[in-house]
This record gives sequence, C-alpha cells and structure tokens, in this order.
Amino acid sequence: MLKEKNFRKVFFEHADFLVLRENLPEHLRAFVTFAYKTGWRCSEISCLMWVQIDLKNGVAMLNPCETKNDDGRTVYLGTELQLILEHEWQARRKRNIILPYVLLSEKGTDKITRFDKAWRTACKNAKVDDRLFHDLRRTAIRNRIRSGVPERVAMMVSGHKTRSVFERYNIVSAHDLKLAARRQEEYLNAQNGYN
Repeated sequence: MLKEKNFRKVFFEHADFLVLRENLPEHLRAFVTFAYKTGWRCSEISCLMWVQIDLKNGVAMLNPCETKNDDGRTVYLGTELQLILEHEWQARRKRNIILPYVLLSEKGTDKITRFDKAWRTACKNAKVDDRLFHDLRRTAIRNRIRSGVPERVAMMVSGHKTRSVFERYNIVSAHDLKLAARRQEEYLNAQNGYN
C-alpha cells in the first residue's frame, strides 16, 4: 500500500475558537459552535433537520445513510448547544418560519451552504489564517480525548470506524507532551514519597 500523506495537524485552542466565533456573522456562530463541540462534518450540520433534534432530552441524531460512512449517530448536546438550539427553535416559532433545517442561512430562507468568504475573513480578523472549517472536527476529537472521554466513545460521536483514521484526528501537541512529562514526574515523585 502507498503511504498516506494526509498529515494536517492543525486544531483550535479554545481561546482561538472563541475569537474566531466572535468574528463570524451572527448566523454562522451556532453552526461553528456545533462543529466545535461535536466534530460533525459541515454537510452533516448543514443538513440537520428539526426531526433529528430532541430538545427535551438534549439529543441530535444522524440517521443511517446521512453520514459519510452510512452509520447513524447520536450526540448529547450539552448545555451550550442545547441552549443554542432552543434559541433557534424559539426564534423560528416567533417569526413563524416553517423550514425543516435547524441552522439557516443569513437570509433565513434555506440551510447554510457556502460561507468560505465569511470564514476566511473571520480567520484573518481572529489571526488564525491557516485554519479550515474541517479543523473544527479535529479539534472536537482532540478536546473529547483530552477531557477523558474513552476513545471508543469519541469515535462513535465523530463517526470514525477505524482507529487509523481516528488517530489522524487525535493530534498530540507540545503542550500535551509537556503535560505527560509533568504527570509522569508527579507519579514517580509520589512513589518515592516526594510531593
């Protein structure tokens, strides 16, 4: 087999993401927050419909055949995403807009499709010029692993079937390596009775 050269190792630190989000147009902020928190692909988020959302239980679902690997997926939203989607639902009801899509374009007439210019402008203004939207996927996976979520669960949320592909998204940074050395030192010191 040929050696794969897909080694992009770019992700968002939390502070960078917050600055980027503030520089985006209002209608895109919920969209990128959803990507940052779930790691779902752009097309999965843009096609998300209200029938796939259970606000009462804080769940979003992708049905089989709606994903790249044809497997269904469920994600529990967490407080911030649940509040964002409840706000979207209430705003829609208030304006009496009946559209199936959860996140709407700037005009509010259809799903979000293209936003590359707004993305580039926001990245430039946030001083994170080298970022792609897909880097949010890598970031969500990395954040999930760093927060202690078991890798198998992280793979189910992101939709990765194989470890080899998943590992390309689970990026280790210099900070991670430094933290590992510090934890090892603390562990060994504890073994020797040092504090």
